[in-house]
Amino acid sequence: MHNLTQVWEKYPLSGYVVQGSNGEVVYLNEEEKVDVVKFVRATISSEKLLIAGAGCESTKQTIGLCKKMGEAGANAVLVINPFYYNKAMTNVNVIINHFNQVANKSPVPVIIYNMPANTGIDIPNEAIIQLSKHPNIIGMKDSGAKIGKIAYIIQECPGFQVLAGSASFLASALMCGAVGGVCALANIAPGLVLEMMSKIRQKDYTKAFSIQKRLVESNAAVTSRWGVPGLKAAMESLPFLRGSYLRSPLLPLTKKEKGTLEIILQKADISKALRHELC
Repeated sequence: MHNLTQVWEKYPLSGYVVQGSNGEVVYLNEEEKVDVVKFVRATISSEKLLIAGAGCESTKQTIGLCKKMGEAGANAVLVINPFYYNKAMTNVNVIINHFNQVANKSPVPVIIYNMPANTGIDIPNEAIIQLSKHPNIIGMKDSGAKIGKIAYIIQECPGFQVLAGSASFLASALMCGAVGGVCALANIAPGLVLEMMSKIRQKDYTKAFSIQKRLVESNAAVTSRWGVPGLKAAMESLPFLRGSYLRSPLLPLTKKEKGTLEIILQKADISKALRHELC
């Protein structure tokens, strides 16, 4: 297993999310999921936060995986809502019941993962507000890109920690009170993402949004446009990183797509930034 954490540990990142959408979590069996978390825990600073994906379709499976992730060294678990029985899962009471049961038995704090692009369900505000009152549910990663929703949840849930699920709206989310982000783009541009966050905290909004605009196309390339294959191709093409292989049924980018991707990354000077930061 290639140790990418040797690169990322050079940056002042707060921590890592393992077994998220970009970790191809749905293509790993339970043993593999736990092994990856153990590996990352062993290769990062003990001070770094480690969040492990533990969402499954059944409540029982989710609870079981939460326990194993806690034993593997995770500080918290990221739990996506069940979605296969889509119509039933839009019921607010079903969502609340599921997360409450998981939080009651998880040995580590739970973070709700709202990912409507993949699940087809945007977790209702009513459910999130109710769940935010549970002492073992500490926050939410929201990848829905609705700034109004993020602002409303932050306003209605004091102390509830909201994380932006994409760099595409990270600056705006931070200005609304989000505490940070879990961003695919940080795999290839950690320094730039951290700089953008720093500028927001310094109230240098002009510089922050200048970085945000610079990264928009690259972020789209490794998320909505080409997804995991795009992210891994980007990592493979950049210095110090390695993208590794994809699991079927995902396929690698074509030669033409890789060429387009490299042009996009060059426009954002991501390779230059990595070399400057790490050399």
